[in-house]
Amino acid sequence: MKITYAGHSCFILEGSKKILIDPMPVNPQEIKADLTLITHAHSDHIGDSPEKLGLCAAIHELSGYLSGLGVKTIGMNIGGSFDFGDVKITMVKAEHSSSMNQNGLPVYMGEPCGFVVKMDGLTVYHAGDTGLFSDMKLIRKLYKPDVAILPAGGLFTMGPDECMTAAEYLGAGIVIPMHYNTFEAIKQDLTDFKKSVELTTSSRVELMKPGETLTI
Repeated sequence: MKITYAGHSCFILEGSKKILIDPMPVNPQEIKADLTLITHAHSDHIGDSPEKLGLCAAIHELSGYLSGLGVKTIGMNIGGSFDFGDVKITMVKAEHSSSMNQNGLPVYMGEPCGFVVKMDGLTVYHAGDTGLFSDMKLIRKLYKPDVAILPAGGLFTMGPDECMTAAEYLGAGIVIPMHYNTFEAIKQDLTDFKKSVELTTSSRVELMKPGETLTI
């Protein structure tokens, strides 16, 4: 599997299928993914042109909104799974919020979520925007992620300290931080985070730069 970090919280998983997660800042039409996964409706994740999305999976309420824009969607909810060819997609909880601005007002778009993607014998957990929650231990028990993609920017999500505990809870062989350094409010130096996680757990931390690809 190839994992490409496009920036902020956007990742492209390439194996038997091409899966795009949280498309901002890319143009989904250029990526030509087989399936796009949307963790929540905030503009720094769904992008500013949701009507351009290809086939996507999202929480029920957001799926309904996108369907109204003419987007082909797979609506689902927390704890649910579906098979996409030989790829299994599971939606898991996240501790955050989810809304979209309509005429200057925030409109509720369903609960935020994370996704577990099982493809080509590997399991990737993309946490979406979230704070730390103890049920990450259940994600480890149930899905045994090989790769955990976790927010670490603070302010709107977990910061480095909470992300360290999340890495411990999840026990993934590879931890990839996201949702940091996109703008000043979530600026972080994760050098010490990487050292601490690798000293205290069996995980390896990959500090990926936008545009980099990791092959597993």
